[in-house]
Amino acid sequence: MNDSSSCPIWGTPTRPTTIFNGDGQNVDSPRAGGKYFVDGRAALIVNDLNDREKARLTTWLIKQRRLGVERPKIWSYENDIESITQGPDLTNHERAIELLRYIQSKTPYIGKEFMFRVREFPLDMLAYTESTNPEEMLQLLKYLIGQGWIELKRESLGSKAVTLTVEGSDHIAGMEIVNKTSSQAFVAMWFDESLDVAWTEAIKPAIDDAGYTALRIDEQEHLGKIDDQIIEEIRKSRFLVADFTHGDDGARGGVYYEAGFAHGLEIPVIFTCRKDAIDHVHFDTRQYSHVLWENPKQLRERLNSRITTVIGQGPIKSVL
Repeated sequence: MNDSSSCPIWGTPTRPTTIFNGDGQNVDSPRAGGKYFVDGRAALIVNDLNDREKARLTTWLIKQRRLGVERPKIWSYENDIESITQGPDLTNHERAIELLRYIQSKTPYIGKEFMFRVREFPLDMLAYTESTNPEEMLQLLKYLIGQGWIELKRESLGSKAVTLTVEGSDHIAGMEIVNKTSSQAFVAMWFDESLDVAWTEAIKPAIDDAGYTALRIDEQEHLGKIDDQIIEEIRKSRFLVADFTHGDDGARGGVYYEAGFAHGLEIPVIFTCRKDAIDHVHFDTRQYSHVLWENPKQLRERLNSRITTVIGQGPIKSVL
């Protein structure tokens, strides 16, 4: 078992904010990409993983943070650690893109050099690229140089200095959300009459009040496969509202799918759920901050506040 100054996953040094509490350990680990919580039993499990499994778990933690979870939680009784660590690796191209983003974060302007020691890569650099050893990192650097996205400026005494090129900067910019000026908000929810009032008196007017146009796919005329239409509309949306309320038949798979697709495109997702149903939401999404509601008036007010706070006021002026 690692002590409080070591990352339970990697056994590497942590930042001073790492502390124990009654249930487990709050960790701030560069090698795991930042902050996370792990309970006592889960700490024993993750410590025994092999390096590739630890790298996949690190990628999961990083993705959780990007999706708005400040300190992702690894619970032995809730998280399926095996499913996370036995999942697919990032592709080599995806890992190279993560390295490119990392280098950009360390260089405030094009032409600024980023220097590192070849055999002592920064721990967070290894984390973000799902790497387990320096040799992998060197291959990713060669790939970026070959693409013309970074340039090797100099190397000496086991160190290298690279700069982000114009082409590299443009490539990252091209990957950013291209619909930041969109006025559309896609709504994923259970199409059941029990939620009709939540839609007509809360979700739709909350989005309208915030200056956006709400779109629910069942109210949209379409030709061809509805799945294709859903994907097209999500791609065009500024953000997505996903309500995870469901009935006795169980979770609505379409809502999870649509929220996950938006996340993959880095389109913001606002989670909502009726308060009496939140305990039935899957653990993968339950740890996100949900707008909980008990009646339409409450949902309208809270959702509108969340939209304007997280996304900002939309381009459409309300007509009173």
